[in-house]
Amino acid sequence: MTFSGFPPSAPRLYEDLADDNSKEAWRLRHREVYERDVRAPMDELAAELSAEFAEYGGADGVRVLGPVRDTRMSHDKSPYKTYQGCYLDVLPCLGFWVHLDRDGLYASGRYYPYGGDEVARYRAAVDEEDGGTELAAIVAGLEREGFTIGGDRLKSRPRGVPADHPRLDLLRHRRIDAGRRLGPGPDLSSDRAADFVRETWQLVRPLLDWAAVRGLTPRPRTPDTKGADASS
Repeated sequence: MTFSGFPPSAPRLYEDLADDNSKEAWRLRHREVYERDVRAPMDELAAELSAEFAEYGGADGVRVLGPVRDTRMSHDKSPYKTYQGCYLDVLPCLGFWVHLDRDGLYASGRYYPYGGDEVARYRAAVDEEDGGTELAAIVAGLEREGFTIGGDRLKSRPRGVPADHPRLDLLRHRRIDAGRRLGPGPDLSSDRAADFVRETWQLVRPLLDWAAVRGLTPRPRTPDTKGADASS
């Protein structure tokens, strides 16, 4: 099947889930709408994007997430996600993202390190004049294209960073998400929604390339030679 957009009932499903996120409501009212109007078109969109961005995704392609929340470590025990997401990682913790929710379609590029080592390397690259100036120019260009630069960041400045640092805002980031939104309407309900995601992912590539060429993603662990000698 060829992707032809999300019907108006798709974002409306997530409005309904905000009102009633129970398992009973999912079984009786939400599941059929989800499978037909959210999951099926998202699978079609993912297939198209997988073919067009195959140079990044390899055999796995764009991965579509399931609707059930993992509530084991969460205070909020509502069982179902209030969005339908999918992603294509270029490298570990670096890649493309898109999700559908009650406000429409959101597409982005993201750098989301989990470890302190990666965050420290990121901040060192931002602090360095050439690398930091290049990232600032990329971010400014994305903002001119209507992107919002989000992601987890400190409210204050990192330790040891002067208050007048020219790239202080970028240094606050622990993760970066650069994206833009397509709201409900005729474009969301047509194949133009796929064009929106393609264009967004192409525009955000310089940000991902900036992180990739500087080796800011998690590094493979080296063998523990000491442990290997002890067991031999």
